[in-house]
Amino acid sequence: MKQKSLVRRANHVLTFRKFGRKGYSIFQSLHKMVRIGCLSITYLVFAIPANAERNMIIAGHDSITSMKDIEVEEVVVSAQRAPVAFSQVARIVKVIGKEEIQSAPVQSIQDLLRYALGVDVRQRGGLGVQTDISIRGGSFDQVLILLNGININDPQTGHHSLNLPVSFDAIDRIEILEGPASRIYGPNALAGAINIITGTTDNSNLKVRISGGQNGYHDSGLSGTFVSGKVKNFISADHRNSDGYIKNTDFSLTDAFYQGKLITKGAALDWQAGITDRGFGANSFYTPAYPDQFEHVKTTFASVKLETGKVVHFTPSLYWRRNQDRFELYRYPELAASWYKGHNYHLTDVFGTNLNAWFTTSLGKTAFGADFRSENIRSNVLGTPLVNPIPVPGEAGKFFTKSDNRSNMSLFVEHSIYLERFTASAGVMANWNSQLGTKWNLFPGIDLSYQLSTAIKWYSSVNSSLRMPTFTDLYYSSPTNKGNILLQPEKSIEYESGFKYQFKGVDGHIAYFHRSGNNMIDWVRKPADNVWYAQNITQLNTDGLEFSAKLNPAKLLDMKVFIQSINISWSYLTQNKQSGIYASQYILDYLKNKLNIGVTHKVIKNIGINWQITYIDRNGTYTNWGGSKYGNEVDYKPFILVDSRLYWSKKRTTCYLEASNLFNKGYHDFGNVHEPGRWLKIGVIHQLNL
Repeated sequence: MKQKSLVRRANHVLTFRKFGRKGYSIFQSLHKMVRIGCLSITYLVFAIPANAERNMIIAGHDSITSMKDIEVEEVVVSAQRAPVAFSQVARIVKVIGKEEIQSAPVQSIQDLLRYALGVDVRQRGGLGVQTDISIRGGSFDQVLILLNGININDPQTGHHSLNLPVSFDAIDRIEILEGPASRIYGPNALAGAINIITGTTDNSNLKVRISGGQNGYHDSGLSGTFVSGKVKNFISADHRNSDGYIKNTDFSLTDAFYQGKLITKGAALDWQAGITDRGFGANSFYTPAYPDQFEHVKTTFASVKLETGKVVHFTPSLYWRRNQDRFELYRYPELAASWYKGHNYHLTDVFGTNLNAWFTTSLGKTAFGADFRSENIRSNVLGTPLVNPIPVPGEAGKFFTKSDNRSNMSLFVEHSIYLERFTASAGVMANWNSQLGTKWNLFPGIDLSYQLSTAIKWYSSVNSSLRMPTFTDLYYSSPTNKGNILLQPEKSIEYESGFKYQFKGVDGHIAYFHRSGNNMIDWVRKPADNVWYAQNITQLNTDGLEFSAKLNPAKLLDMKVFIQSINISWSYLTQNKQSGIYASQYILDYLKNKLNIGVTHKVIKNIGINWQITYIDRNGTYTNWGGSKYGNEVDYKPFILVDSRLYWSKKRTTCYLEASNLFNKGYHDFGNVHEPGRWLKIGVIHQLNL
């Protein structure tokens, strides 16, 4: 093992704080007792199966606090099919850790993601009611959402992919993989992937949270870990409601989640289940002509995963996800037009199984695996006609009259080599989908990196990906929207290169990427037409620049300062399309320019403030609604949002006062949908150790 630095020498005991992960013969030559402070992390780098968590395994804050002389920098990430140390990854992976989550001035995952580099968060309403997430200028259907490594994307529409059955308190960390990820996660990770990780602790505990604020807002939650022998049980439950910030923006959201873990000498078993039930006023969500829309969504999810094997590591898993949606164009039946035939009802069932395996030889790490996914929908709007209508669960006298289903199979292989300064990882996904006949498509990729110095690393990657059209893209039909059953899958290839840097008190990256997309799916219309059609855009090229810097002033200046951290991230995108005269509803309304500055600092003992300042400049236009008819095309205007949280924290109790949109800025994420103004909230969080 290569010794890089020592932090203490006492009584013939050496404590290492960094490792080069070489052979262990150095210990024999030292002739001394050696204590390795981050042994758990090093073990995980080599011993967990490739999909053991399909996430980043980061040392818990308790262990870091108790071993202040140990600085753990090596973490395991899921940017490849086999586990890999973060320092060896030739991709951009952003981790939002527990401490950052707890101090952020937000109440939902959706609001938290707004601060992340390269992530575009477009909300219809506040506090996570309904949110579209895109990465690097892609669409909301081009991002894969995972919960503890399990695919939870909704095949009906990406609008439902963030219907998460977990409360905000249950989140341990979030990892964001930018750029195509199909050779890692399979189809639909065309622009990137977001993996949401819940966490358990080694000791039993219970956390209680309650908060409230303007607009009749109330949020109460309960979460905790209960350890019994080798079994860890984690539970969380949460309920949020509000009267709304304007007419028909009220909501009521309830989540419940359970996760269990059993770890034995030769294997580990992980199982989880959750449910979310949410009803909300959808003021002008899909058209301002009918502002009194309403939506009720219920999502159920369950999975089980096994990790086993010593020489060849295997991780099989099974999962199921159901999403039931009722959309009401008219919330109040007495106001419905005579032509209105009733609400839209949808139910999707997704069944999936996958197997990932990997082994290590003197030539590097080899990973292989397979994934099968069955997607099914029942609806009175989407699909082909049913011979016998099926009753809608929980809706008396209502029936599904249409349905569709498809199956997807993916095969993976990847090999990675790690030398002292150079790393390389290359792989390919072979994909088959029942809607495409018997044809298999190949999607290869390669990632390279070279350590130029102790502080700077060059990296470069080329990856390809695909995305299947949703059932909404294929079938949705209304007076203003027409689906297209002839849609082809989207395909893209992305080239990326840049530099990562890490030195005393500063780390970050600068990158350039170019994505060439073919058959990109969008809802488009001609200038004189009021109907939006689902179409394959011939070609869409995206170029982007990114910069990030995370500063620790205390380390940088080698002295105590009141500022604890500074985070700066900036991204700039341009797109060039070939789609004729069509206007775009989604793809071309991309986030052109985004700057986020986050500062956390102390005020006095136990009191601190977190500031988040975000500048957003969106490309594109929307048709202005004049109250009775559409008017002129209006450009999206750039805006600045300032959020802040003042918090007091001592031992196991935290109290906070939070302000989102502090300066009451009026803005639009979607045309004609008004976003919340200033919203003040106050809350208390207390943890009990059992």
